Amino acid sequence: MSEFEREDPLERLERRQAEAHANKPLKTVMIVMAVIAAALAVALAYTLFSKNKLVGELNQDKKELTEQIQALQSDYEDLSSEYDNINLQLDSSRIEIAQLLERAKKTDATNRAKMRQYEKELGTLRTIMRSYIVQIDSLNTLNHKLTADAAAARKEAAQHRQRSEELAHEVEALSGRVSAGSVVKARGLSMSAYASTDKVTDKASKAVRLLVNLSLIENELAEHGPVRVFVQVTDPNGKLLSDGKGTMFNYGGQTMEATASREVDYEGREVDLGIYVNNIPVFDKGVYQVRAYTEQASLGMSELLLR
Repeated sequence: MSEFEREDPLERLERRQAEAHANKPLKTVMIVMAVIAAALAVALAYTLFSKNKLVGELNQDKKELTEQIQALQSDYEDLSSEYDNINLQLDSSRIEIAQLLERAKKTDATNRAKMRQYEKELGTLRTIMRSYIVQIDSLNTLNHKLTADAAAARKEAAQHRQRSEELAHEVEALSGRVSAGSVVKARGLSMSAYASTDKVTDKASKAVRLLVNLSLIENELAEHGPVRVFVQVTDPNGKLLSDGKGTMFNYGGQTMEATASREVDYEGREVDLGIYVNNIPVFDKGVYQVRAYTEQASLGMSELLLR
């Protein structure tokens, strides 16, 4: 008889039950490990999918930003004027936008901080371009008016010889006014927020003061001497901020209130200056706008986002 034939059937049943009971924990462990492995595989796949999707979105954002810079570069190329002073400013801005385009192309799309910086610089260059357009249109309008006035004065001089000397002075005065480019202009207007640690911040809760920076550009035709620059800063609700000094100035025949101001000595060469805005109790989240003026001209506008 074989070994199994000699084994009692009851003992064989008990032996098989004991073997099954002994193998049960091992099967349970194997099932748990299989479930964990499957879960890890799903998590890894989701992570890779999310990363690839984010990288794709960032690359698309970079592409759109680059296209916007290129479009603005084309707009700058199409913009021209009859005034040497403005043409010099346009050349300077064209160089800035070419450099911005080059930096944007070379920067990795995942570098969000740089991309946000480039977006701000693009906004600044757009604002500057709008300022150029306004200047050119204003100067062209003034030039046409003065040309017509000068022609009328010459005609009157021909009709009234006895007033020739007086009218000649009027024509000379009118011709001199064509040089509207002698007004002091600025570039690079920007605004930053600072925390109590004197570090730049974009958090409204940490901001304790603002700093407005700009450069009065070189212009030998402009009058030399003291020049006071006034800034108006409005909060996200459009309310004008005040540093408590109540500074007032005249612009365009109107008396206006300034948030802050600073006087510099202008000798026809480029001057960099910063104007602090202090004594603001609290800063709300949102977009702050700054506009800069002298009593003779608007120097531009910029924005700052506090989160």
